[in-house]
Amino acid sequence: MYFPIFRPRRLRETETFRRMVRETHLRVDDFIMPFFVVHGRDVRREIGSMPGNYHLSVDELVKEAKETAALGIPGIILFGLPATKDAVGSEAYARDGIVQQAVRAIKDSVSDLVVITDVCLCEYTSHGHCGVVERGRVKNDPTLELLAKTAVSHAEAGADMVAPSDMMDGRVGAIREALDESGYEETPILSYAAKYASAFYGPFREAAESAPQFGDRRAYQMDPSNADEALREVGLDLEEGADMIMVKPALPYLDILWRVKAEFGVPVAAYNVSGEFAMVKAAARLGWLDEERVMLEMLTAIKRAGADLIITYFARDAARILRQQEP
Repeated sequence: MYFPIFRPRRLRETETFRRMVRETHLRVDDFIMPFFVVHGRDVRREIGSMPGNYHLSVDELVKEAKETAALGIPGIILFGLPATKDAVGSEAYARDGIVQQAVRAIKDSVSDLVVITDVCLCEYTSHGHCGVVERGRVKNDPTLELLAKTAVSHAEAGADMVAPSDMMDGRVGAIREALDESGYEETPILSYAAKYASAFYGPFREAAESAPQFGDRRAYQMDPSNADEALREVGLDLEEGADMIMVKPALPYLDILWRVKAEFGVPVAAYNVSGEFAMVKAAARLGWLDEERVMLEMLTAIKRAGADLIITYFARDAARILRQQEP
């Protein structure tokens, strides 16, 4: 029987060989851990659809931030739940807003941890949309000023990076201008540049209490069928001053992630979103999947597709495993 001279299996025979020729390597430095912060003290309330994730008061969040930093994870991203909501999301840009309080507390306690803040209005508005609503429609331009105010308030509190997720046109430019005029020209922007109107956000909307009270977000988030449009969105955000861009969700859009990285060559983050997390957790609880192996395979796929950073609710679990594997 004829055999080829080269047999790929030769280098798969042992774990040591496999390690030596491995092309993609997950590192703890790749991860950003999301957190949800609420008002109060001693609050640690598990989110039903996202096991192991919690609504945390600032004092509890600081404890979690310290543990996250101790694992070697370089950064976190914060989402806030306000005490009250109104039509224009006032607490989003209030000096004593929940995210602003959280940023100050974390930077006082864990100064080396990179704190990224989500800049959007959906958690803070009574209607649940990401911008100002007039006559039943989300208005783009009136929203920009509020997003810019939110970003500046986060920078004033000590945020290391701001991340607009609203998908209003021109918001990166508006935020960049406002930050620069306020003396925060060194604060980088991580733009949710290619954010799709995805069904995978369901658990997050429970966690952030941000489901729209009418309609949906398809008028401003991207159509899942479009790929070329994602490149246009990324290009526009880079022109407006984004320092890093994001593709969200991750797994259903690995092709987008690959194209964005190949086309622009800039730092790219991917958000391994709540629905992707929840599916693995649910299947693992039923005994249908090996959670650890699936988690690492999934995160490796995201990294292999071009992500420099991965925002994931698995960050701490993955970090513990990777640290155990270190020689």
